[in-house]
Amino acid sequence: MGHREDLLAAARRLLEEKGYAHITARDLVKASDTNLHSIGYHFGSKAGLLNTAIGEAFEEWLEYLAEIAMADPTASPIERGHLTWTTTLRTLSVRRDLLLSYMEALAQAERSVPLREQFAEQYRRCRAKVATLVAQSLGDGSSSEDPRCRAVASFVIAVCDGLSVQWLLDPDGAPTPEELSEGLAAMWAASFPVTVPEGT
Repeated sequence: MGHREDLLAAARRLLEEKGYAHITARDLVKASDTNLHSIGYHFGSKAGLLNTAIGEAFEEWLEYLAEIAMADPTASPIERGHLTWTTTLRTLSVRRDLLLSYMEALAQAERSVPLREQFAEQYRRCRAKVATLVAQSLGDGSSSEDPRCRAVASFVIAVCDGLSVQWLLDPDGAPTPEELSEGLAAMWAASFPVTVPEGT
């Protein structure tokens, strides 16, 4: 591996071991057996390196969730959503340390325009990926650029993000996939009640 890959591997390991807020540039240099110049050359800054590592980890998680959700070609969009939420909850325990680092990074990004843009770009890529999956799931010839697909993608990501935060704070009290599906069904039924024509 080159220095870039060595640094990313070290950053990923340290994010899980020490947490975002406690990693120093010297920690990264020592763990990767590289040098301070390499961090600046490849990532611009320590934060740029750490955020890239976080982004890659969550993109891997997205790929895994997508593979699970799309495994059954006969599943409906709602069934795929339910499966995504179930898989998210099931895998959060092994990603807890990385999730904590992500939350710490978000707080730092609020005070840094470059870091905020880095995270924003990661969300743009995530929405585009999920919108593509939504278009496939609908199976009606929709494109990932269709506003409906992007809206559903944004909704799914928002639910997964919110679910992750709730689980992090209260694992036993976080909503179950069944509760999420029931809530969505209840909201839909209340918003679009079925009317029975008179005389039927």
